[in-house]
Amino acid sequence: MSAYRTIVVGTDGSESSYRAVEKAAALAGDAGAQLVIACAYYPADPKDTAQAADALRDEAYQVTGSAPTYEILRTAREKATVAGARKITERPIVGAPVESLLTLVEEVDADLIVIGNRGLNTLTGRLLGSVPSDVARKALCDVLVVHTVR
Repeated sequence: MSAYRTIVVGTDGSESSYRAVEKAAALAGDAGAQLVIACAYYPADPKDTAQAADALRDEAYQVTGSAPTYEILRTAREKATVAGARKITERPIVGAPVESLLTLVEEVDADLIVIGNRGLNTLTGRLLGSVPSDVARKALCDVLVVHTVR
């Protein structure tokens, strides 16, 4: 099998998604591949943001705009660096996780997408679908589902 050149990994800031980032980073480091860390989000409704800002006062920057997304990506980059990745790109992407990740995979011409298994073995995931199962079913590149939740 040839080495991967570009690896995409999605994170939502959960500990299980960071485990997927670490696995993807180790693979990218070993292969000398580009690692693209993605975090999908929906822009905050200004009304909700205003309410949160009133409650948080000086800490309001944490929920304004895409600040939480950039914090998640910064943390993921730190974990990826420790795990061995050398070429890292952070990508905040607006939209639903599955569609956003698949669009990004095409955009960067990735040959591997790494995702955690959260939701894969739940009743809801089996009935309604989950991010890992939907990505695995729809992706046109290799998919690695990392067992991050047991």
